[in-house]
Amino acid sequence: MMRLRSPLAVLPALALAACAVGPNYKPPVVQADAKQPFVEGQASTMLSGQPLPDKWWEMFQDPALDRLIQDAFAYNTDIRVAAGNLRKARGVLSEARAGRLPTTDLSAGYNRIRVGADSDSAGTATGGSTTTVPTGGGNGPSHYDFNYYQAGFDASYEVDLFGRVSRSIEASRGDAAAAQAALDGARISIAAQVAQSYADACGYAAQADVARETARLQGNTRDLTQRLLDAGRGTRRDVDQAEVTVEQAKAQVPQLEGERRAQLYALAALTGRPPAEIDGDASACRIVPKVKTVIPVGDGATLLARRPDVREAERTLAADTARIGVATAALFPSVTLAGSLSLGAPHIGDIGKSASFGYSVGPLISWTFPNIAVATAKIRQARGQTDASLASFQGTVLTALKETEQALARYSAALDQNAALARAAAAADDAAKLSRIRFDTGRDNFLNLLVSEQDRASARSALAQSDQQVADAQVSLFKALGGGWENAPPIANAAPGAVSGNPSVQRGSFAVPVSQKGN
Repeated sequence: MMRLRSPLAVLPALALAACAVGPNYKPPVVQADAKQPFVEGQASTMLSGQPLPDKWWEMFQDPALDRLIQDAFAYNTDIRVAAGNLRKARGVLSEARAGRLPTTDLSAGYNRIRVGADSDSAGTATGGSTTTVPTGGGNGPSHYDFNYYQAGFDASYEVDLFGRVSRSIEASRGDAAAAQAALDGARISIAAQVAQSYADACGYAAQADVARETARLQGNTRDLTQRLLDAGRGTRRDVDQAEVTVEQAKAQVPQLEGERRAQLYALAALTGRPPAEIDGDASACRIVPKVKTVIPVGDGATLLARRPDVREAERTLAADTARIGVATAALFPSVTLAGSLSLGAPHIGDIGKSASFGYSVGPLISWTFPNIAVATAKIRQARGQTDASLASFQGTVLTALKETEQALARYSAALDQNAALARAAAAADDAAKLSRIRFDTGRDNFLNLLVSEQDRASARSALAQSDQQVADAQVSLFKALGGGWENAPPIANAAPGAVSGNPSVQRGSFAVPVSQKGN
């Protein structure tokens, strides 16, 4: 019994002596002015300091957009990749935590043993299940055959005396948190891409409708000039000029429709669909969605707390700091507590009897004397990586603030431009109507009518483009503010319509075979 107490008595001493080498992580301090209200938001009446809502896309009040973003959250491949990376990082963390648990090994065996009659083992062999084989010319056996059954249990536990295991867990925990932040960042990016592609698809459709309406109105003017020519009151030049404006307006439609379809294909891919499965609601949209209310933007402090890229950079810094301790622990010995139980007997029924029982237990100190130059070089590598991660974190903070201020500035400029173009479009429409009246009553010439109608067409086209730019600026602002990941739905393991067990990702008639190489 005393042999059991002796090795176990070292546990309290080892626990008291245990310490984690390497620096303890402290979150970096963000400069105070980074947490102040945004510079661009202070003078705008269309922005407020209230917190950004989780589902910012609902501010567009477009159910089709809401559904598309939910589909993207569930089926987008980039999000699924990020989710897979998160599961991998959590698996690594579980593996690191398992380093605190003892390792065990069970064994069992059977041997058929033959010993010579004159060997030292012959006396013990006769006590078991034996078979004797006589010699060719003598009366005694030449050797003995007997059975031997054995079972064993071994256990070992590494005492984390210098913190190698705890620092490894700390690093893996930081990596897992960084992977979670990367997944949240992917959600924000995909939500913004879906909203922008949807707004652009609607915007190009609206511009195409403006071009068609312009062509129709110009066609009316051309028909009028043709009737005047037929009546002997017009000129061929007027008819030709009217025809030019009609064809110019028509020429815009194919390009705009092509851009619209391109955005619809982008939407299909973003939501995990093949190009053939274009969303019907998005295809039918002809009005650009815009937020018509005040947009809550918060302040710098809430921005930095919300942006996943800032969180990812901070967690990466924490993980890299812990790896300095992992590298430093390699300079010190490892202490392992080991024990074993063994059972053995010539008859299987005797397994477990006191005579077949044996054990050993005790500490094992192992120290592979390190190459000091290599070990210190690895420590320098870890410290250099930590310095780089700190600089990356600081740069990420500045980038977050810069992107938000830029988005605010562009949104404010887009609003001012849109308001001016709306006034210009209204004035151009009034001028075109007045020119038409004056031309019909003979008080103005055709050239002035043509110019006023061209001005109206240009003003309407510019306003339609501006509406699309406002929507894009709003989406860019929401993306810069970093919201939209807080209440994301579960992620599907495969695209909708995937057949279980079929090595392809399917949706409708779309299938991509997966390589079976190596299986």
